[in-house]
Formats: sequence, C-alpha cells, structure tokens
Amino acid sequence: MTGRKRYLEGIPLAEAWERFNRILTERDFFRPEEEEVTVDEALGRVASRTVRAVISSPHYHAAAMDGVAVRAEDTYGARETAPLRLRLGTQAVEVDTGDPMPEDKNAVIMVEDVRFLGEEVEITAPVFPWQNVRLLGEDIAAGDVVLTAGQVVGPYESGALLAAGHTRVWVRRQPLVAFIPTGDEIVLPGQPLQKGDIVEFNSRVLGGMVRQAGGVPLYLPVVPDDREKIRAAVLSALERADVVAVIAGSSAGRGDFTAAIVAELGEVVCHGVAIKPGKPVILGVVAGKPVIGVPGYPVSAALTCQLFLLPLLYRKLGLAPPERKRLVGTLTRRLPSPMGMEEFVRARAGRVGERYLITPISRGAGLIMTMVRADGLIRIPASSQGYEAGEEVEMELWRPQEEIERALLFAGSHDLLLDILDEGLREMGRGWSLRTANVGSLGGLQALRRGEAHLAGCHLLDPESGEYNLSYIRRFLGDKEVKIITLATREQGLVVAPGNPLQIRGLADLREKKARFINRQRGSGTRILLDHLLAREGIKPDEIEGYEREEFSHLAVAAAVAGGAADTGMAIRAAAQALGLDFVPVGYERYDLVIPASYWEDERVQALVSFLRSEEFRRRSRELPGYDFSQSGREISL
Repeated sequence: MTGRKRYLEGIPLAEAWERFNRILTERDFFRPEEEEVTVDEALGRVASRTVRAVISSPHYHAAAMDGVAVRAEDTYGARETAPLRLRLGTQAVEVDTGDPMPEDKNAVIMVEDVRFLGEEVEITAPVFPWQNVRLLGEDIAAGDVVLTAGQVVGPYESGALLAAGHTRVWVRRQPLVAFIPTGDEIVLPGQPLQKGDIVEFNSRVLGGMVRQAGGVPLYLPVVPDDREKIRAAVLSALERADVVAVIAGSSAGRGDFTAAIVAELGEVVCHGVAIKPGKPVILGVVAGKPVIGVPGYPVSAALTCQLFLLPLLYRKLGLAPPERKRLVGTLTRRLPSPMGMEEFVRARAGRVGERYLITPISRGAGLIMTMVRADGLIRIPASSQGYEAGEEVEMELWRPQEEIERALLFAGSHDLLLDILDEGLREMGRGWSLRTANVGSLGGLQALRRGEAHLAGCHLLDPESGEYNLSYIRRFLGDKEVKIITLATREQGLVVAPGNPLQIRGLADLREKKARFINRQRGSGTRILLDHLLAREGIKPDEIEGYEREEFSHLAVAAAVAGGAADTGMAIRAAAQALGLDFVPVGYERYDLVIPASYWEDERVQALVSFLRSEEFRRRSRELPGYDFSQSGREISL
C-alpha cells in the first residue's frame, strides 16, 4: 500500500450511530441470548424470562409476634375492668415470632399484653381473627410473578427469588468485548520503560466502562503495527467475542491498518465522525459482529466507547442507556469551538453561594488525568462556535451533584500542601473536598472578586514594601472583608537536572549560560517574584531563552526540566525533590490563604483551618522539603 490513507468520511454523530445501529439490526446482532445462573450469580444481570413463584411465602400461617396463640372468639369480653383468664396449653399456646400457628388458633396476643398466672394467662383486651398472624402467601403466593423479563436482578429481587423457591434464574448473556491494543510503542503495565514506550492502559479504562454497562471485557495481548498480525488477532477475537475493539491504528498514519482490515474482512460502516475528540473512530461489521477502531489517545478512546460501544451493549441487554443528570451553571471562561464539529469538553463544576460555576479544563486528548478531575462534559453542537464567559451552559454530570456541592472551591497559586489539605478534609467523612484551580496568585484574587471561589492562595511580593500579599489583596478585593491565614513559608529556587550540568548558581546564569528556561504563567506569584529578581539584577526578560514558555504549576515546571524540554525553571524545592532534580535556592516567601468573611463560618472552611492548625497537618507536611511551618495557621490582619 502506497501513500497515506484518508478518512472515508466525517459524518455527523447522529448519522454515524443510525448507520451503525441499522446494519447491526439487519445482521441480527441484537438478538437476545440467555443463560441460566444461580441467584447469587444473577445479581446485576437482566432477567430473560418472567419468573413465577413455585412456593408461597410464608408457606404456612405464622405467628407475627412473640406471645400466645388463641382463638379470637375466646377473647371476646376481655376488658381492663373485667380481665379474662385462659388455660395455657389448650386455650392459649405460647409461640415465638415465625412459629407455625396451632391448627385450631387464629390470632396471637403479644407477650406484653399477657399476664402469666401459673397454668393460666390473664388478658385485658380482645383480639380479632388473624390479628398478629402472617397468613400463608401474605408476601408471595405460589404463581405470583416475582421477576419480569427485562428486569435487573438487585439484592431485593435476589431475596424474593429465593423466598419464592428459586435457586437458579435465566438471564441475558453478558456481551463479551475483546480489546486488542496495537502499536510498536505499547508496553504492558509493570514492564521496564524505554524512551518512546507508552504504557497500555486504554483497554482497562474501556474494559471498566464495559463492565459497568453489564458486559464482560476480554483483554488480549498487545499486537505490533503489523497488518497481518493485527488481521489475525481480529479474526481470532471474532471467534470468541461479541464485539471487537481495536485500540489505536484508526487514523491515517503509515501504521494505521484497522480500516483496511475491517474493509477486507467485512464492511466499514464509517471511518471518521465529526466529533472532537474521537474523529478517527472506525465503525465496522465483520461476520455480523461490530468491530470498532478506537483512537489511541485515552480521552478519544473513552469518548468513542461512551458514544458507540456502550449503547450497543445496553441494547443487546434489553436496557435503556442510563440518563445522566445534567447541571446548568455559569461558564467561568470563554470556550471557543470549531464549526462543523460536535465537541465534548471536559469540565469541573462547583457551587459558590447560590451559583453553580462550570470551568472547562484542558482539551488534550492524551490527558487521562483530565478524565479523573472532570465532573462531566459540556457538549457543543456542530452548529455552534462555542460559548462566552458568563453564559449559562448545560453540563452532563459524571459525579453525583451532592459531591460537587460539598466541595470547597480554591483558586490561586499551586502548592503541594493543598493536596494534604484536601486529604484531611476527605478523611473527615462528610463528603467534603478541596477542589483546586491553578490560576496563579492574581487569578485567585480575581476569582474571589468575581465570586467564583470560596478561598484563594497567593504569594505575591510587593517590591516596594517587601511585604507579601497584603497590598494586592487591598487592590483587588477593595473593602471586601477577608480573613488571611498563613499556609506556610516556602523556599523558591531554580530547578535543574541532577548534577546541575550547566552549573547554574543564580539568575545571572540564565543569561550568561543561555539556559533554556521554562516560566510560570502571567499573574502567578512565582512569575512576579522572578520579574522582581531579574529587574534587581538588571536582566531583561528577552535575554532569557524560553521566558515566554509557560506552565501552570511547580510540578509542571519540574517535569519540563526532568524531561529535557528545559534546562531550568523557577519552582519550589518540594517540586524538585518530587521528580528527583537538583535545586538552586533563591529565597523564602510567605504563602497565604485568603478567605472572604462571608465564608468564614462555613463548617467546611472551619474544618479546613482547624486541620491546617493541627499537629497532624504538620506531621504529614514535614515529608515535603523546603517549608517552614512555624507560622502556619496564623491569622494576619490587613
């Protein structure tokens, strides 16, 4: 095969699904299949046949209370003022809850209402027929429908089946989905990594989604970028599985063979759908079974699984896809989108006061952690060019709304201690958490001003006074009453490769040794500190190679140095140690939490501050180098 393959088409999502669904229906893919399993094994499965009770429950008249069984007729006339006595063993028989009723008795008097007098009992009130008695078939009568075909077997259904005399039940067979990871660069988890290797985890992500939908994943070995080997793997998988998903190789590169293989073995329904991410997806049918070419980027893989694979499984199981809850909130930043593509943007949500706030996060299709951090998706129609900041948008939730509402929203400068605060909040068992947005120190104060966060974190040096944070708080928050709590004092410096190969000793070496620099974003406290120190030493920003390259956290700066993308960058010592790098100290700075007074009495805020002031916080934080906790938890007055 010569030249580059092209997408066969880029059709709208709805049309792609309609084509795929129609052809699979014609090929009888959705025909129900069933198997018989034990009731224990049926939990979470879909019943394929209606089940009727073979025995009644209870299958005898049973005492519903501890007491004495009597003939109701023998109790008539009993009064508080005229107690009635019955002979034990004949007129009154002692019973416990669940005991069979004596043949000639039709009621039970509770033990609390009986006075035992040797061989007699005394009662002060009558009972009516069948009072305190569970009648035969009261719960389930033989022949009653216990479970209807298409109903999911849950814990209560399991109990009802057993009570009705069934130990086995017929259920829909779970669809088996085979995953074939492909690529010369793909290695299994736990194997030694060489430069260029990529750990294979897509199959486990998609397999987990399949399992949650009621299917069974089948994980097959990694196949290199070899057309014949991939072809053989697909044929082998089709013999075992109901659905085959080939991971990676769906695009138009030199090593992308999936579309050609599906076309050779069966039919390509479509190759390329107008969605972002996930455009290169392949939908095909071979031997009456779906074969899906899944893009290799993890976000694209997960989205195509959600849009195409899971709906197939639900339909084959006879279930309607679950409706995800939706939340309407205010978009906190502009969200442009290309016309003609239906885009799915990961986002986080939070509640501040009475407002729900929705913030888009990184769109990178290769960033699995964005799926971990996201609360759901914003869906942008193909006819739209996106949304502006401040617009009301709808978000499809992946998490319970209660979890979102219980979170404290933090905006500001990145620091590793924030993770410890979050950990402490979560361990309190109230469903609380600290959700952080690394927008820099100035961005944090601006978020407080706009009412988009409960608290902010900043370490802003005022070059004129030498003081940290206070002048900026006055400037950005005006007369707004706030509480300022010191998180810690921390050490800033230059992160360098192990051994400091360029022998960088200070900021002057950035210019003299032409070191490739990685900077923090505008508005961050680290960037402001750097600019102040450069000005003090007479160094112009344009004299530093890479000054305009920006990252949004200390760890991202350290990662750039560790990966060789930069020689050095400004970050805290703890970030350098986390990635095994060396560190050239520049100085210490104070990092404060800024909390509007309107949120100060919030029990989550009080819990957070209490944990910050605790010895447990200091114990956990001491593992991180470059911090001084002597002032942690101290309140600073404006």
